[in-house]
Amino acid sequence: MTFMLIREARSSELEAVGEIRVAAYVADNFLAPDSEYAPTLRALGADGTGHVLVAVDGDQILGTVTLQSWPHGGDMISRAGDAEIRALAVRPEARGAGLGKKLLGAVMDLAGREDARRLLLLTQPDMKAAHHLYEEAGFDRLPALDWSPRPGLTLLAYGLTLRPDPGELP
Repeated sequence: MTFMLIREARSSELEAVGEIRVAAYVADNFLAPDSEYAPTLRALGADGTGHVLVAVDGDQILGTVTLQSWPHGGDMISRAGDAEIRALAVRPEARGAGLGKKLLGAVMDLAGREDARRLLLLTQPDMKAAHHLYEEAGFDRLPALDWSPRPGLTLLAYGLTLRPDPGELP
């Protein structure tokens, strides 16, 4: 890796970003190639809602992460001030250089600039490296927010308070 930049994805890159997400999840056996979730993963952010960030080295996209905020988001977002991190993915050949950590930091910074109060995410139970990454960044497990999109799969919830709600006690 020579020079890496994290920026908003261009609309012309969104199809490639979707393929990177699916390929990364398939490579780690977190997703079957024919999964019914693959089209959702490919299309995430293509409708113009949220921010799709990419890490690039020259013209090559190495990784991606998406931020969705109230009221346009996934199942985690329940109120104004909520934002959700979705689909953090790094190409297998680009791993080991801290790119996931850099993408997570960039999306956390973006959420702060977007005035998010609470940053949330869901992750699969077997994504142990991701759990470690989130915990290192200060996210807490939120078992009460775990979500089951289908029988036999429960996604684990994590959250980070960026700034308290005005009505909450410190």
